[in-house]
Amino acid sequence: MSPEQLRNLLKRVQSGEVDVDGALTALRSLPFEDLGFARLDHHRALRTGHPEVVYCQGKADEHVVAILQALHARGGKTLATRATPAQFAAVQQAIPEAVYHAAARIIVVPGAEPAPTNRERDERFVGVVSAGTADHPVAEEAAITAQEMGSRVQRFYDVGVAGLHRLLDCHATLCESSALIVVAGMEGALASVVGGLVPCPVVAVPTSVGYGASFGGVAALLSMLNTCASGVAVVNIDNGFGAGYYAHLINSVGINYLADSDAA
Repeated sequence: MSPEQLRNLLKRVQSGEVDVDGALTALRSLPFEDLGFARLDHHRALRTGHPEVVYCQGKADEHVVAILQALHARGGKTLATRATPAQFAAVQQAIPEAVYHAAARIIVVPGAEPAPTNRERDERFVGVVSAGTADHPVAEEAAITAQEMGSRVQRFYDVGVAGLHRLLDCHATLCESSALIVVAGMEGALASVVGGLVPCPVVAVPTSVGYGASFGGVAALLSMLNTCASGVAVVNIDNGFGAGYYAHLINSVGINYLADSDAA
């Protein structure tokens, strides 16, 4: 249940449209719903502003379907990450309006409420920068996450340090972003380079792309953690979702500040 849904319910109680018992029925499964194999946190949207996100990897197809159905019944948008095509096929049978972003491996179940969007005049955006084409799945996971959370997203792909002129060509636009997500494998140098060129926060995402000595992304992770560039934060290996979520929060602070300033 989102803050807006709860607010509407309370207004309906206040107006007499819904009685107290009806409101209790609507709130009965807060703060969580026990499905036996999972306990769904319906209270999360009230605490954080965003509903629970389903991590599909390792889950049985039928469990993914049941979880998404229960969340969908609440009316809000739901994201399911690291979903396989088979899992999406099963979900789509139960929820026809579900959408699959294959490159990002994300299922999006639309909600009854319109997706949050930036104000028409607001130019703030999250930039997603990837080193190479092999980093594309993680970069797309980050981009789709930030986008579905409500941020405007611009992509800057295949601009790794092996051809630095490609990155410098879009430098001016990179500097206009409110937050940048930098996705890189191999030695992970791109995050440091970008961090030294832009004035905004950088969320670095090491990927498991690379030859043997990259140790499945550990080399890139350590390189990013040891960056000498200021303003760089690092998430876990291949964690595009975490980076997209965090960058959206950074972007949202600015949007909310502008809205509050206008109200004042």
